Amino acid sequence: MDVTFSVNGERVRLDVEPRHTLADTLREDCGLTGTHLGCEHGVCGACTILVDGEPVRACLMFAVQADGSSITTVEGLAGEDGQLHPLQEAFVAHHGLQCGFCTPGMLLSALHLLDTDPDPGRTKIREEMSGNICRCTGYQGIVDAVDAAAAALRAEEPGDLGS
Repeated sequence: MDVTFSVNGERVRLDVEPRHTLADTLREDCGLTGTHLGCEHGVCGACTILVDGEPVRACLMFAVQADGSSITTVEGLAGEDGQLHPLQEAFVAHHGLQCGFCTPGMLLSALHLLDTDPDPGRTKIREEMSGNICRCTGYQGIVDAVDAAAAALRAEEPGDLGS
């Protein structure tokens, strides 16, 4: 089936099999391997991306369902000049990543949170990030990173955070 969508601001037109997930299509057909596949059942959150600004488990969505959508993956966070997004910088500075496997999904979930609530507080950060599983960090560094990124982004110009 012919599918057209925007990925990180670039229009993509593909011929995909109806059975292919959006995660597989992003990884295999678009070369965007930052979308990780963990459980492939929508439980772990490693494949979280934004579709039309909303977090989606890419392993549970077929690529044909994304026709006409705007998709943001972890590759779309950094600026065109390679400058890391404040969330990425905060994850590095606050040890919000270790092995890095869950990090792309964590970053996109955090981006959505901060885009919808620029001052969420630590309790809400924990609640909102609870849908993403990390086996390495113990979550404290992740909460610290999201909290620090929220403060940094509030100090910048108000507006869309890049989703």
